[in-house]
Amino acid sequence: MSTKTEIRPPLPPFTRETALQKVRLAEDGWNTRDAAKVAQAYSPNTRWRNRAEFVEGRDQARAFLERKWSKELDYRLIKELWAFTDNRIAVRYAYEWRDDSGNWFRSYGNENWEFGADGLMVNRYACINDLPIREAERKFHWPLGRRPDEHAGLSELGL
Repeated sequence: MSTKTEIRPPLPPFTRETALQKVRLAEDGWNTRDAAKVAQAYSPNTRWRNRAEFVEGRDQARAFLERKWSKELDYRLIKELWAFTDNRIAVRYAYEWRDDSGNWFRSYGNENWEFGADGLMVNRYACINDLPIREAERKFHWPLGRRPDEHAGLSELGL
């Protein structure tokens, strides 16, 4: 059993700069679609509400992400800082994905995050709406993985 203390900078209390960093790190992580790696950003006792699903603990978060990315193929995500305070961050986001029948979707949402002093996310509350789109309506065209720095964000894309 490891006694290593987990620290996930940037740490609260957040400034605008560190909140922006935290949002981009979260976006980058989720764009890897590596559930085990992404789950490490959450506290061992993290609690989520994602749509109508409730997740408790890092193991359930990992399992949730594995299910998510096995269904949401060609997943590409953009997150944007909405607001922040000492240990909380609110984001809006959109992601594009297709199902195994080739139908494309853009999912829009808002998340409220709460962090422990160690920078691990303790609470994540997400609201999401799915919009069917035609492949020609896609706006996220970078290769799978991290969104390139020069790629437009949500506001620039009019989303």
